[in-house]
Amino acid sequence: MMGHKFSLVLSREISDEESAALQKAGCAGAVFTADSHPTSPETPVTKMDFDDEVSPSLAEAIEAALEAVKTVPDLTVPSFTVPAQPADAESSPEAIS
Repeated sequence: MMGHKFSLVLSREISDEESAALQKAGCAGAVFTADSHPTSPETPVTKMDFDDEVSPSLAEAIEAALEAVKTVPDLTVPSFTVPAQPADAESSPEAIS
């Protein structure tokens, strides 16, 4: 099975405690890295990269990640990116080997 890959850019840098809270809230597989805010490059933020092999669809994987972010006070997602997906990825994942 191919994972659902996407990235969330958070509104600020997060602490180790917040990272742990996000992992417990459903982002256990995410890779956390330092980045800069998409519209304010001088503002440091945290980026979360996902390769979700559990969720049945990309939309559900993104929704679960966004819901997890809502569990951390004063944290939002100003941007997210999704790499190009194979044309038939959502309709027939078994076709991809």
